[in-house]
Amino acid sequence: MAELRYPSQARTEAAVDQGLRAYMLRVYNYMGAGLAMTGLAAYGTYHAAVDAAGQLTPFGTMIFVSPLKWAVIFAPLVLVMLLSFGIQRLSLAGAQLAFWGYAALMGVSLGSLGLMYTAQSLTQVFLVTAATFGAVSLYGYTTKRDLTGFGSFLFMGLIGLIIAGIVNIFLQSSAMGFVLSAVGVLVFTGLTAYDTQKIKEMYLEGDSTLVMGQKAIMGALSLYLDFINLFLSLLRLMGNRE
Repeated sequence: MAELRYPSQARTEAAVDQGLRAYMLRVYNYMGAGLAMTGLAAYGTYHAAVDAAGQLTPFGTMIFVSPLKWAVIFAPLVLVMLLSFGIQRLSLAGAQLAFWGYAALMGVSLGSLGLMYTAQSLTQVFLVTAATFGAVSLYGYTTKRDLTGFGSFLFMGLIGLIIAGIVNIFLQSSAMGFVLSAVGVLVFTGLTAYDTQKIKEMYLEGDSTLVMGQKAIMGALSLYLDFINLFLSLLRLMGNRE
């Protein structure tokens, strides 16, 4: 027997659905703009760091070779931690500024990819990443299956990846690097679906403008990180080196 709905109930559900769609669109817009800023920053950094002959400029030596490279590597990590743990203390404009700043710093850090991989390879892997991310995020948004337990398992896998990655910095094992990249593809593909569902479930119609904006930025940050890490894992597996 079909479920009966009163007109007022149907209007309420329609309003919630419309609000949810607007909220998710805001999340994806933030994420897309963040990726665009990262791409522009990476492109600009690479061309400022390498001359027409393919040699490092003084700027390139400073950010990719000198001890300052560690600041370039770890600055995005520091900023993302501050954003994650301190967003409730920020205004909406402040949270947006922190997100854009993080995306730009990540682009500077990723500028070195142009030294290691061909432009065609970077483009191809980006397109593969975008197609994979889009399909999996759509699944996370539409599925009725509860992915909470799956997400907990993936989080443990993420912790393992981080620890093993730190160990491999010292071991420099290509075989271990390949395995970590393959596992990374699985972990970040799964996290994309899990995070999409979690972001969807965080929506509350009664949230204030500030809280709704903060949630959208944090949701965009989660999906942004999933995308970037999936891209890097696929690049290590599929990328053609210079």
